[in-house]
Amino acid sequence: MTPLNKPVLFRRLMNLWPPFLGAGISVQHISRDWRSVHVTLRRYWFNRNYMGTHFGGSLYAMTDPFYMLMLIRNLGKRYVVWDKSASVEFIKPVQERVSAIFTLDAHRIEQIQARAADGQKHFEDFAIDVTDGNGNIIAKVTKTIYIRKK
Repeated sequence: MTPLNKPVLFRRLMNLWPPFLGAGISVQHISRDWRSVHVTLRRYWFNRNYMGTHFGGSLYAMTDPFYMLMLIRNLGKRYVVWDKSASVEFIKPVQERVSAIFTLDAHRIEQIQARAADGQKHFEDFAIDVTDGNGNIIAKVTKTIYIRKK
């Protein structure tokens, strides 16, 4: 197992990755089985917008790579996994810390494997809610992931 396969080390490296570090994004937790990730975003002077709230690009960036990474780790080398598209709906502006939790259960992985079994490309949508400290949804992100069995 390479060091990047270890969730604890990977989390630490992600937190030092310039796009996340510069945006104020922090990966709080990656589960051992790569099926759960918790990410937060704090508002700083350098990542706020003109109105003093979270910059929309940072809100999207905090959700960007995780479902793709989780699928790569869970499906293995027999699959091609790639981000295809995304959409963001901004619900409510806030100035406080926000978070996003990504989960991938065994049933969903089995469904994806079954749909991709024929070797044809398949697109899977994942919805992510970005929430404030009270659990209020402040943004909804939908990621479409390309999946194909090699």
